[in-house]
Amino acid sequence: MSIYINLLVFFLHQVLPKVPVPPLKQTLDTYLKCVQHLVKEEQFKKTKAIVEKFGAPGGVGEVLQKKLLERRDKTTNWVYDYWLEDMYLNNRLALPVNSSPVMVFPKQTFRDHKDALRFAARLIRGVLEYKALIDARALPVDFARGQLAGTPLCMEQYYRLFTSYRYPGLKTDVLKVQMNAASSVPEHIIVACKNQFFVLDVVVNSKQLNETEILSQLEKITKMAENAEERLPPVGILTSDGRTEWAQARDALIKDQTNRDSLALIESCMCVVCLDEPSGLEPRDTTRALLMLHGGGREKNGANRWYDKSMQFVVGMDGVCGVVCDHSPFEGIVLVQCSEYVMKYITGSPSKMARASSIRELPPPRRLLWKFNPHIQGHLAAAGDRLQRLVNNLDMDVFKFKVYGKEFIKKQKMSPDAFIQVALQLAFFKCSGRLVSTYESASIRRFQEGRVDNIRSATPEALAFVKSMTDERATFTDSEKMKRLRDAINAQTNYTIAAITGMAIDNHLLGLLRIAKELNMEKPEIFCDETYLASNQFILSTSQVPTTVEMFCCYGPVVPNGYGACYNPQSDHIIFCVSSFWENTGTSSAVFVKVLNEGLLEIRDLCNRGSAAATKLADCSQGVAKEVVCM
Repeated sequence: MSIYINLLVFFLHQVLPKVPVPPLKQTLDTYLKCVQHLVKEEQFKKTKAIVEKFGAPGGVGEVLQKKLLERRDKTTNWVYDYWLEDMYLNNRLALPVNSSPVMVFPKQTFRDHKDALRFAARLIRGVLEYKALIDARALPVDFARGQLAGTPLCMEQYYRLFTSYRYPGLKTDVLKVQMNAASSVPEHIIVACKNQFFVLDVVVNSKQLNETEILSQLEKITKMAENAEERLPPVGILTSDGRTEWAQARDALIKDQTNRDSLALIESCMCVVCLDEPSGLEPRDTTRALLMLHGGGREKNGANRWYDKSMQFVVGMDGVCGVVCDHSPFEGIVLVQCSEYVMKYITGSPSKMARASSIRELPPPRRLLWKFNPHIQGHLAAAGDRLQRLVNNLDMDVFKFKVYGKEFIKKQKMSPDAFIQVALQLAFFKCSGRLVSTYESASIRRFQEGRVDNIRSATPEALAFVKSMTDERATFTDSEKMKRLRDAINAQTNYTIAAITGMAIDNHLLGLLRIAKELNMEKPEIFCDETYLASNQFILSTSQVPTTVEMFCCYGPVVPNGYGACYNPQSDHIIFCVSSFWENTGTSSAVFVKVLNEGLLEIRDLCNRGSAAATKLADCSQGVAKEVVCM
């Protein structure tokens, strides 16, 4: 069976098309449509003239477009490197909150410390089984759901789950993926406990550890971590710092061989498992989300992390559990699939704890050693301060909307994703009286090595709808509002289809900009224009991350004055994770959630009144028909 699956994976990868380069005129026309209603009239006139000059026959746009088409012919995926650098590797902000999304597991109830370690041992076995499927290329191929369902999707991102490492750089990070040479396959994980790091070999004498053996090793690790005399400073906190600051600290660390050896073991591990101390906080959804995003800062578990590693599984002794991931190697859906597999493994099959007599003699886990000098100590203190500021600044609100879910939306013959996006636009408009550049990630995995493009959800049609819903003079009838709602949902759906088929504008514009840079051209005016710069400040950054197991995903805002809004639509409810920064007085997650709730109820009432009116009309017309027959 696995041979058949492997052949299918190979065949599908061979036949997936390359990401297209959209026609230049189409992208420029769409760009103007996307920004016209978001900027002042004077500014738009200026932008329109700049765009027309850029796209004119024989103009700069045509030169860049021709070069981009040449690049497409020569590469597997023309946008991949451009996008990865722009979205992640060139970004200098700290990974926690700003970049790394998290998956929050259901709150676990552990009877005692050993129970928590049993859960961790079982989780590690689940991870090993999932990794074995990936290594054997035996994962079933994903097929698109939602719009244009049924298309096979590129599986490359899965192969980076446990083999990626993000190295900090002074100007740009480097993402390295270990290719599958048998000698380089990682056979150890790193366990973080009390801010100390330990090597846990998961293969000994060519045989993988079973659950009992893993538990035994975890118990040894927790004992070693309790030894206060051997405790070393919390080096993990350096990975929570800004990327340039961490690169500078790493340069200082690697001057010593001991540190180089320890770093090499972390950089080549399969994943990190963080055994967290109890936080002492009430484990509500919002609190658990915050603890996953930043560990609660240096006073709690903020240093019990290694953010450069793509997968960090967190097992809190108080039952707060989840996954933190570096976003650069893969998208949310890959994180979801892995998390769901592991959770089903933990709760599904009976525990495979072997009898005590069958445990092998195993070499003990090894503590990673570090050498520090006053200079590195200074980096540690500064990183701790900066993490604390980030912790204090994050305003998060996890909100479960229980009145209805995607079943109600489908009954209205509307796309649940488009419906929720329009509701988010209504919420933002209620908060600030305007719409702003909005990002919704759209998968382009229909193409070879496809990652994402952007659905610009702040459409002119969405603006028309939200204005009708917030008009205090009550000048719009229900049927006018319903028409505007359907128009907004159709516009959102059409943009979504354009994005997932490689016809959105953001990747294309980025490609043209990067080609200009490679040709050493003066930066084209279109990319210096105030409108373009503002249009790339995503004040509302959104993503649908649906799950089939009880868990939810969240992340922080991408700009200081913005909101992050991750949502998980279920059949009868919707989970929203809204984040913003306290330092910005113009944003408030609690206010956003309040108006989002109001808006979702108002749209439901509008739909219900529309349905009632349609039913009444149908009844009336049936009555008229009966009278006609009687005559």
